[in-house]
Amino acid sequence: MGNRSTATLVAVLAAGALLAGSTGLPGTSAPPAHAAAPPGPAAAAGAEARLGVDLDTVTIPELQRRMHRGSLTATALTRAYLGRIDAVDHKLNSVLRTDPTALRQAAASDARHRRGRTRGPLDGIPVLLKDNIDTRDLPTTAGSFALAGRPPADDAALVTRLREEGAVILGKANLSEWANFRAAKPTSGWSAVGGQTHNPYVLDRNPCGSSSGSAAALAASLSQVAIGTETDGSIVCPAGMSGVVGHKPSLGVVSQDGVVPISAEQDTAGPMARNVTDTALTLAALAEDESVRTSLPSYAALARPGELRGKRIGLWRLPVLGPEVDALMTRTARELRRAGAVVVEVAPPYQDRLGELEFPALLTEFHRDIDAYLATREGPADLAGLIEFNRTHPEEQTCFAGQELFEEALAAPPPTDPAYQAIRAELNDLSQRSIDETMAAHRLDAIAAPANPPAWTSDCARGDDDVIPSSTPAAVSGYPSLSVPAGFVGELPVGLLLMAGDRQDGELLELGAAVEGRLDAWRAPRYLPSVGAGE
Repeated sequence: MGNRSTATLVAVLAAGALLAGSTGLPGTSAPPAHAAAPPGPAAAAGAEARLGVDLDTVTIPELQRRMHRGSLTATALTRAYLGRIDAVDHKLNSVLRTDPTALRQAAASDARHRRGRTRGPLDGIPVLLKDNIDTRDLPTTAGSFALAGRPPADDAALVTRLREEGAVILGKANLSEWANFRAAKPTSGWSAVGGQTHNPYVLDRNPCGSSSGSAAALAASLSQVAIGTETDGSIVCPAGMSGVVGHKPSLGVVSQDGVVPISAEQDTAGPMARNVTDTALTLAALAEDESVRTSLPSYAALARPGELRGKRIGLWRLPVLGPEVDALMTRTARELRRAGAVVVEVAPPYQDRLGELEFPALLTEFHRDIDAYLATREGPADLAGLIEFNRTHPEEQTCFAGQELFEEALAAPPPTDPAYQAIRAELNDLSQRSIDETMAAHRLDAIAAPANPPAWTSDCARGDDDVIPSSTPAAVSGYPSLSVPAGFVGELPVGLLLMAGDRQDGELLELGAAVEGRLDAWRAPRYLPSVGAGE
């Protein structure tokens, strides 16, 4: 496994024609990026053709090599993505708003490239942010009109890191309102502010929640990378459902300061992209934890994925997700074995108990953490005020009226309650043991499982039709997980979820790159209106 520091990672990239340097933050006093009439579909297609790269498949290192040679500019790349959003997103409803300073940010990056003083691999790379991540110059709503007034006073810590790395903040992605923690039976991908996000592969199917807009936008190549957030499944399920890569980092690797919370005990933001290379490079920019930064694989390791020979992978089949997914897992295991991996079937213990305990703990933690966040924003002052806002604003009820989780959280015991503390302690213990004991018993490098079932149809009256247990052990334990494309059930993507021990993010990403290269399962969406009920 690679064991390179972030500085070494940048140095290796520099040897491949990527230069690293340091300058001040880019200015934000430019005229709006969309002051002129937005490009239509024909203009967007022309801009992509002139770009000379395939937005579906190009990686960050390839883009940086071109920018270093002068055959590509960050401005041209940003303009191409803005044009593609204009041309494509009317089908998906995945991007809430673009940043009017995006082209000025790109121009500042171009100036750094000309001077040979770029800041690192993300300099000039367009990034979409899930709209529960604070930005000082753009609204941050969590999908709710309750937060649709004045933007936050400050950027989230992770946004500050992205700006320091020279990334272009392209805009905000739609999400499941309040990260799917409002109604007992929500519809993933829907928010009052943004409406319903659609799955790019089959438009009447769901994108999974709650980083739904981030994943759908990536599948449609509306940005190079995106940032999602997860409490349990909300990065890895949308990634699997939209056929892209999503990494849920170990808890604490990425700062949660300035991110709308559910639970400080489980919440984390994380990178999403169309390939593992871009995902790993984005994590290098986001990570606050030096132990993880020093474990990230080098670009050389990512560019030449290591062999799977001798790797030991435990397959958690989860037949509850249906026979088609189970058959895909059989084909996946066969392919990994052909590549020399040892694949053994496993069943991590304690899952039923985790399912019993997680929700009551989250109710207490949400009440505590959302009250603290709301105190930093204009709008409802606390959870009780938020509940009242939803009762008195009909636009918050256009898909589903329920806010049962809010109401249960309001009545939940406080964090000082001994019963709650016992629940959280048992959750942490059993979730960590479920992974640690399984990996030790079989001498595993990772545990693999299906990340998602085939996408269900979006239906406000019915709500979600999801049974997705695979994300819970890593989510509750705070251990890392990674979803990579595994294949398709008919027209619908399914991801392979990989998980490992605490702070093994680097090892997991390196293994994920090898699995990604072997399975080679990504394909561009066709935006089909619908498919048969069995597909």
